[in-house]
Amino acid sequence: MTDLGHPAVDEIDSTKPHPARMYDYYLEGKDYYEVDKAAAAKVESVLPTIKITARTNRLFMHRATRWLAKEAGIRQFLDIGTGIPTRPNLHQVAQEAAPDSRVVYVDNDPIVLRHAEALMRSTPEGRTAYIQADVRDPKGIIGSERLHHTIDVNRPVALSLNALLHFVPDEDRPYEIVAYLLDALPSGSYLVLSHCTPDFAPDVWEKAVDIYHRGGIPAQVRARDEVVRFFDGLDLVDPGVVVSHKWRPDGEPQDGLTDAAVSIYAGVARKP
Repeated sequence: MTDLGHPAVDEIDSTKPHPARMYDYYLEGKDYYEVDKAAAAKVESVLPTIKITARTNRLFMHRATRWLAKEAGIRQFLDIGTGIPTRPNLHQVAQEAAPDSRVVYVDNDPIVLRHAEALMRSTPEGRTAYIQADVRDPKGIIGSERLHHTIDVNRPVALSLNALLHFVPDEDRPYEIVAYLLDALPSGSYLVLSHCTPDFAPDVWEKAVDIYHRGGIPAQVRARDEVVRFFDGLDLVDPGVVVSHKWRPDGEPQDGLTDAAVSIYAGVARKP
């Protein structure tokens, strides 16, 4: 069963780049505008491995979701910063492992809704829903009727924040946002998080962040200790916070991957 809601699609602004559509370009999708392509191509000109970063992050999401459904017994997922659906999406991975999984997607770009109806189809046993909202309004997300209609926040939930928080600079209080979201979830819930880092190529990432800023997109990459801080108070799942291709690799081809090429930390942790 799928619940999409009815946000207005005509709110799409095609005059400014949007990170969800730029990410679609990196994943070699087709759902971006010329302004997104131009900004993404500029990033790629200074950071030639950005498509590796995006693909590797995507594969981390697949592995983490599969592990949560198969090994941790999680049946509820809250995915904030969903992005334009790219198969397999989180609900497809989760419901392949556990058909009764319930997934709530959240994104602030109306173009995501345009594709949600076609691509976010649930199994009969499970349920999916879409909320158009911004992570910077965590109260609005947690208070959403659609959220509570889809998942039971009294039972464990996997909170998925993949490749999202590097678009939430310190002035928007990202650590407080994550803490608020986790406080709303019970013991036994999980945080899944990935975050771009300048640790391996600081000069290059400084140039890439500047391109986002010039496009009107807030961005702030963070060092490993800053990423680890998001997991404060949680029990990290082995191998902890690592470059994403090193989080429980499953034998998929890894040729040419280096920490510098990937430049995105990832981790999964359980709320005690």
